[in-house]
Amino acid sequence: MSADRLRTIVETRVHRPDAIAEAAARRKRPDSLLGPTGKLMVIAADHPARGALRAGPDPLAMADRAELLDRLIVALGRPGVNGVLGTADVLEDLLLLGALDDKVVVGSMNRAGLAGTVFEIDDRFTGYDAAAIDTMGFEMGKMLLRIDPEDPATPPTMHACAQAVDSLAARGRIALVEPFISHRVDGRLRNDLSTEAVVRSVTVAAGLGTTSAYTWLKLPVVDDDPAGMERVLSASTLPAVLLGGEVPDDPDAAFRQWEKVLRLPTAMGLVVGRTLLYPPDGDVAAAVDTAVSLL
Repeated sequence: MSADRLRTIVETRVHRPDAIAEAAARRKRPDSLLGPTGKLMVIAADHPARGALRAGPDPLAMADRAELLDRLIVALGRPGVNGVLGTADVLEDLLLLGALDDKVVVGSMNRAGLAGTVFEIDDRFTGYDAAAIDTMGFEMGKMLLRIDPEDPATPPTMHACAQAVDSLAARGRIALVEPFISHRVDGRLRNDLSTEAVVRSVTVAAGLGTTSAYTWLKLPVVDDDPAGMERVLSASTLPAVLLGGEVPDDPDAAFRQWEKVLRLPTAMGLVVGRTLLYPPDGDVAAAVDTAVSLL
């Protein structure tokens, strides 16, 4: 990003903070949640607010905000990309840059479970709430629900997510729920990506709140069974998008896996962040175009 563009964002934040709300009010909203491919293709950039800055071998890859914004603008400009997921700071920068017209905007809601902490499972809502998502005119609110059978912080997190599902539904906004069954391994929280665990997480997430009319799921691709994702997506009738997760050692293998799953009837698209924003070869446009081609 040029120094002039970065300076403009900072000066606007200092002298005209109300310009953010004005930009949100001017934003042209998309006609549909699904893009020209008939699927949802969202670029995720809410990792920094949880202290998760690593991409591939670089532990601070996402720490340079100007570089992250440059990569986001490239990704959002590629044909077939019709959405972005972020916390307020990132989305407001993109609003000021005029990059969110015709995009599905997903506000990230609970970011308190900071990566690597002893309280990681305690995902309190420190980001967007339903009222703010509605006021900004965004289409979705995303929440993370990690279920650790041995951590007493799990029920309060479930309760908060259920309330958020209801609050979004009352405003006609989509709740995008990202569930996991998680466990501590050598003191660190790990998500269980076995078919059985992901199926269980789907059934729990689908039952949150007083209505599921506005609930979508954001799900990982299981790693232990070629037919596992068919079982995962058969556990609910809710629309589901696939998440990208960490930058894979073999991106081509990940793309082939996504392509197979996207043929299933409830698979509505992809929500991918670091895999596309920080590909091993550095070519964001090519990585995004490959992902879009799978749709």
